[in-house]
Amino acid sequence: MASKLHLETALMPEGWRHDLVATIEHGIIVRLEPAGPAVADRISGVVEPGLPNLHSHAFQRAMAGLTEKRGSPESGAGADSFWTWREQMYRFVGRLTPDDLEAIAALAYMEMLEAGFTWVAEFHYLHHQPDGRPYDDVAEMSQRIVAAADATGIGLTLLPVFYRQSGFLGQPPGAAQRRFLNDRDSYARLMETRVPGGTIGIAPHSLRAVTLEDLEWAARTFSGKPAHIHISEQTREVDDCLAAHGKRPVDLLFDTIDVDERWCLVHATHVDPSEIARIVRAKAIVGLCPITEANLGDGLFDVPALLAADGRFGVGSDSLVRISAADELRTLEYGQRLLHRQRNVLGEATRSTGRRLFDLALAGGAQAVGAPVGSIAVGMRADFVVLQADGFHDDAVLDHWLFTADNAAIKTVYRGGIPVVQQGRHRDRDAIVARYRKVMSPLPR
Repeated sequence: MASKLHLETALMPEGWRHDLVATIEHGIIVRLEPAGPAVADRISGVVEPGLPNLHSHAFQRAMAGLTEKRGSPESGAGADSFWTWREQMYRFVGRLTPDDLEAIAALAYMEMLEAGFTWVAEFHYLHHQPDGRPYDDVAEMSQRIVAAADATGIGLTLLPVFYRQSGFLGQPPGAAQRRFLNDRDSYARLMETRVPGGTIGIAPHSLRAVTLEDLEWAARTFSGKPAHIHISEQTREVDDCLAAHGKRPVDLLFDTIDVDERWCLVHATHVDPSEIARIVRAKAIVGLCPITEANLGDGLFDVPALLAADGRFGVGSDSLVRISAADELRTLEYGQRLLHRQRNVLGEATRSTGRRLFDLALAGGAQAVGAPVGSIAVGMRADFVVLQADGFHDDAVLDHWLFTADNAAIKTVYRGGIPVVQQGRHRDRDAIVARYRKVMSPLPR
């Protein structure tokens, strides 16, 4: 049965439009036409497409706030980095059960919806029991991610992570990594996980975590599916890759497999101009996670250089230290202002800075998750975020949301034409929060 929604003001691919009716069938927009007199449901406020979140580690939501302490003198005060943060993450993840994961993921996905993300690419690597033995169903933890997405209503691109080693040239994995590991057979079984209403893709964790032969096998075996990989996030990773293979990470990736538009290169913080050129020619997406990259002290990607070459990017919330679509885009722009010592670095003459950031992140995110999202158009999902205008108009509404109001500007969020967030609150917020608190109480904090 079709439903109809009257959009008072909407951001369309061609720009701002007023008084449109969207006819929706099975969650998909099948018709857009000027509003007439007989429309039942009117959406007041400014309607924009929901933003895809192209990189998430759901379990890390439960770690938020637990790693903000400088290293002890014994470990070398001032030496904190991604690598020391990773050791804390390993200790935390060791005790999580399937029930814990599902409850944590549900909280994270609820908060994403409340923050303007309507689809998430879950880079999922917590596969096995604490001692490394598979569960009776090797996909037990993947199915808990699917269940959490289904319960909250967020769209899901599940990315089971392929992880086999701890460093370049076959360094053996450590005990803390045993929950992540799969051989080719068990990984292939993970890739059979059903994602109702969503999709599945591959995620070789990084060039340091798989052999080049395994990378080539995964890319060939699951050709045509979304493909994501961490790459060049830290300078140490670049240095180690050069020492092991005589090539920088992006060059090694491109020289090993055929990278195309289905690939999302997550972070890519420390790439050089020639690597940017290769990414752009392949039409691959750069997956930027500005809040996490700032939190971990990774560095800043040179976004103007990417855009000058007509490159593509999307944003993700990665470690979930904070969940906010607005804050990811604001942090992205502010980082570039600090780097280049200018204002409105990513703006342009015909669109405000907020509008251009949002448009680019919509297109790049939709490409990365491999789903019909990111646009209010026929054939696309009816995933809408409704903003309070507060007296602003057109692009200024987006600028106000991204640079000032943040999550408080979000009134309603629709998934497939059905409201899942109203007055800024998820429909099941109380139950989801209660379950999260119950599973978290016995865990180390």
